[in-house]
Amino acid sequence: MAVLVPPPLTPVPPAILIPVLVAGLGACIGSFVNVVAWRLPRQESLVLPGSHCPRCGTPLAWFENLPIIAWLALRGRCRHCHQPVSPRYPLVELLCAGLWVAVLLGHPDAMGANPASLPLLLAGWLLVSWLLPLVLIDLDSLWLPEPLCRYGLLLGLVVTALLGLPQGAAMGKALLLSHSLAAAAGLLGFEALSALAEKLMGRPALGLGDAKLAALMGAWLGPMGLLLAVALAVFAGALIGAVGRLSGRLQRHQPFAFGPFLAVGAASVWVLGERFWIAVAGFSAGA
Repeated sequence: MAVLVPPPLTPVPPAILIPVLVAGLGACIGSFVNVVAWRLPRQESLVLPGSHCPRCGTPLAWFENLPIIAWLALRGRCRHCHQPVSPRYPLVELLCAGLWVAVLLGHPDAMGANPASLPLLLAGWLLVSWLLPLVLIDLDSLWLPEPLCRYGLLLGLVVTALLGLPQGAAMGKALLLSHSLAAAAGLLGFEALSALAEKLMGRPALGLGDAKLAALMGAWLGPMGLLLAVALAVFAGALIGAVGRLSGRLQRHQPFAFGPFLAVGAASVWVLGERFWIAVAGFSAGA
């Protein structure tokens, strides 16, 4: 009697396996980002109590915390009180997963000519994961928490030193100095712009949180990266603002969050690199 031997399993190519694993890790971080965005504005601990339903308060089992999968398996409802769970939770997890893969595949050039690959990758994951709760909180409440901005700035300078100094003492010092100056320029520039706009128009045009976020961006991206990120933010903000006004969704003088545009600009410059955006700007100017 012939014995059927199953064909050998084809190994998954690393080009597919690694992004999938990174996406899974990113989704797990996205789950924690949801916690930060929900608890920090309410001045709640980020650690205790553990994850629980925001409606009935019942603690969640480990399998109810599985990113994306748990929400889909439970059909978007709490297993205990059966109340709907916002689709924002899995969407944020999915967004964070996508950002982590984008960083994995990106070409950052804000940290000198020859930074170590793995530390640079870890730095990129840290940056996008730090920006995401700032985006969510600003969208919810038009507020950028100072602790997140302040510690994010300090982390940016620490990361700059850790990535710069192994490239040589001169390179490390120059990189740290330029990023420090960029952070100061971002803070002071946005504060001056806000004060000028308030004087001319009689009302604030930018929040102080935007200035602190710009300082954070300068610490991570350096002078040119900050300039490019702000330019992208202004362009995107003007475009979305115009569409909002024309569609009637945004009323005259109605404020809207600018922090998300700054964060998107920062992430775009980190992932695609300064050279890419300079080339795009040069092509646009030539056209």
